[in-house]
Amino acid sequence: MVFLLAEQSNLVQPHSAPPWGTVMTDIRCAFRVARIGALCLLALSAPAALAQDGRPAAAVTVVTIAEQDITLTATLPGRVIASGVAEVRPQVAGIITERLFDEGSEVEAGDPLYLIDAASYEAQVAAAKAAVAQAQATLKAAQREVDRVQPLVAKGVTSQQTADDTISTRDAAAAALQVAEAQLLTAEIELDRTTIRAPLSGIIGRSLTTSGSLVTAGQTGALAVIRQLDPVYVDVTQSAAELIAWRRGHTEQGLGEADRRVTLKLADGSTYEHQGELTAAEPYVDELTGVVVLRLAFLNPEGLLLPGMYVQVEMPQGMARNVMMVPQEGVMRNRRGLPIAYVVNDQNVVEQRDLTVLRDRGNTWIVSDGLKPGDKVIVEGLQKVAPGATVVPQERGASTPAQPAPAGKPQN
Repeated sequence: MVFLLAEQSNLVQPHSAPPWGTVMTDIRCAFRVARIGALCLLALSAPAALAQDGRPAAAVTVVTIAEQDITLTATLPGRVIASGVAEVRPQVAGIITERLFDEGSEVEAGDPLYLIDAASYEAQVAAAKAAVAQAQATLKAAQREVDRVQPLVAKGVTSQQTADDTISTRDAAAAALQVAEAQLLTAEIELDRTTIRAPLSGIIGRSLTTSGSLVTAGQTGALAVIRQLDPVYVDVTQSAAELIAWRRGHTEQGLGEADRRVTLKLADGSTYEHQGELTAAEPYVDELTGVVVLRLAFLNPEGLLLPGMYVQVEMPQGMARNVMMVPQEGVMRNRRGLPIAYVVNDQNVVEQRDLTVLRDRGNTWIVSDGLKPGDKVIVEGLQKVAPGATVVPQERGASTPAQPAPAGKPQN
């Protein structure tokens, strides 16, 4: 700097040397300018440093908690069972000549399902009718003989022994007529059974035989199966301890005014629209599992529930009062495995709360302690915050506020 000033001085006065006092004055002026420049640079750089050190508040999504009364339910696995099942089997032997139903259709009790060749059974009926006619003729002859002998006995023309013999013959003929009539009835029943009919109303499945097949009375294989599907039963298992509490009335007292309807969840997670009722409890506890089988009845007018279908039954167990429903994504676990939640207070500062969780319900936790009505639980952005941090809360489902545009840039 000094040499630069000296050169500038020489340029101005090339033929004369500056005095020493003038040089010192120029040096002091140069130092003042350098110091002022450094201070100006420091002043300009200070705001930039503050902007780099200061962190903007993180935006988080919150849910405001409300207090409510909840009916506690127990989820029990179960299977759907038809309320009535009948296997169609032949009661006479013969050849199947025709199938009279559509597979998978609804049938009524008494509807014809199959036809068996009835020729031999029609012949048996004809023979039985002839036997009845013969017995009737024999009985009439025996009766005329009795009528003829009785006056002769009164006149002493014939003996009493002869009269007794005619009466015995008449009675035997009457008994023979009854036997013939019974044989005729049996033949007619067997002829009627050549038409195989539905034993009960319901939905008939696929046919397990075809026309031309030989069937026999009492065979083990069924020709078809009919199932009653309205209503249907659902068999579920419950622990013996819970059943004892129910029978002692503890569950009834705990329910109070709670909803006592039994709901059904299908395999796809949807809720069945009809409610059920408990109809029976097996009076036996499985010694291996310690559970009792309960039977519930559900209406099934649409035929949505089918036998063998896996379902889950929601049975009311008690009433939880003044509890909060907290989304599961807003509940975490600390190092000891205990449930906690982050709550935004009135100053938009994050606080940690220890929770008491009763059980889950859908995608929420039922919390009985640790929160109060109106608390804002953080459900999104948990990875960006910690207790004591300042945040910008945004209620879930609310529209996101517009962010201010940077200085010097126009807003779109």
